[in-house]
Amino acid sequence: MRADAQRNRTAIVRATVELLRRDPDASMADIAAEAGVGRMTLYGHFATRAELLEAALTDALDRGDVILAQVDLDGDPREALTRWIHSGWALVDQSRSLLAAAQKELPPARIRDLHDKAESRVRGLLERGRQSGAFRTDLPVTWLLTTTHVVMHGAADEIAATRLTPTEAPHFITATLLSAFTPPA
Repeated sequence: MRADAQRNRTAIVRATVELLRRDPDASMADIAAEAGVGRMTLYGHFATRAELLEAALTDALDRGDVILAQVDLDGDPREALTRWIHSGWALVDQSRSLLAAAQKELPPARIRDLHDKAESRVRGLLERGRQSGAFRTDLPVTWLLTTTHVVMHGAADEIAATRLTPTEAPHFITATLLSAFTPPA
C-alpha cells in the first residue's frame, strides 16, 4: 500500500474511533469528514460500514493489547486480576461506543473472535488461578472469561445510563468478579 493510502486508512480508522465516542450513529460521510478525506477515499478502503467498524475495533483492540501486555500478571492471581481489570477497564471505557456501533453491524461471533487475542493473557491468568486454588474450578475458564466480558461491558452500559461513574467502575467490576471467581467455602 502506498504511504499516502496507508496514512488515509489510518486516519479513517482513528477518526472512526474518535467520532463514535461522540456520536455512535455517525454516518460514513461524517467519518470521512472527521478523517479529512473524501467519501470516495473512505469507500476505497472500506466498502461497508461493517468493514470499517471491524477495522476500527481491531485497531482499538491491538492498541489495547500493547497496554495490557505491560500489566504484571505474576504473583497472586487475585491481585493480578485486579491489576488487569484496572488497566483493561480504561480501554473498555474508551471504546464502548465503538463496540456498541460494531455490535449493530457485526455478528456476535465475529466480535468475540476479535477479542481472542486480548483475552489470551487473562485466560492464562484464570487457568493459573484455578490451578492454585485462588479461582473456582467448578466453572470452566470459558465461563469465567464470558463473565468478565459481560461485567466489564455491563459497567460501560451503566456509565452510559449515568447509573455508574467511570471512577467507580473498576472497584465494582473487581468486587463482582473476585466474588464470583472465589471458590465457595
